[in-house]
Amino acid sequence: MGAGYPQCLAMVRGFAKAVAANRDYLTDLDAKIGDADHGINMDRGMTAVLPKVAALTDEDISGLFRTVAMTLISTVGGASGPLYGTVFLQLSTSLKGEVDVGPSEWAAAVTAAVEAVQSRGKAQPGDKTMVDALLPAAAALRQHSEQGSSLAEALAAATKAAHDGMEATIPLVARKGRASYLGERSAGHQDPGATSSWLLMQAAEEALAKGN
Repeated sequence: MGAGYPQCLAMVRGFAKAVAANRDYLTDLDAKIGDADHGINMDRGMTAVLPKVAALTDEDISGLFRTVAMTLISTVGGASGPLYGTVFLQLSTSLKGEVDVGPSEWAAAVTAAVEAVQSRGKAQPGDKTMVDALLPAAAALRQHSEQGSSLAEALAAATKAAHDGMEATIPLVARKGRASYLGERSAGHQDPGATSSWLLMQAAEEALAKGN
């Protein structure tokens, strides 16, 4: 068994809850190397998402993620809106027509989402961005999918990989985004985008695994 619409909706709501709970933490991380608004912006966007998804009448996974994407793009300033909008828009595209999301479907969707983010932001591994958390998460999902792991096992591996990738941004010198303006001074600080990406993978694990 994979995850259906109720689990995907729970994932969106779980991510919104995690962002709200970590709003000040994300903003504090961003204050050290960015514009000090990542937590504030993401919380505003996900708060706007909640009534939109609550109003949906069709239990369509693709439509759910598209609604999230469009809301984030229209309400979140800076780079976060377009980038997270890209993530959810690609999830929507990849999961079109799906009613039961298993390890292979989720792995393909997250992989496509990361590729879309890289195409939009031109970030590579080691640039100290959200890609440093999302790319290893996608790789873990693919590996476990190919090994025949359950969705719960694949999701747990993805969350751990995202967490490890997030922590690995601490010593890096930023090469993309606002943090890149600091040069060597950006080293020693955890990337806020990688941190919120880990929260997203964690929300996916907590919600989608319940579909098993």
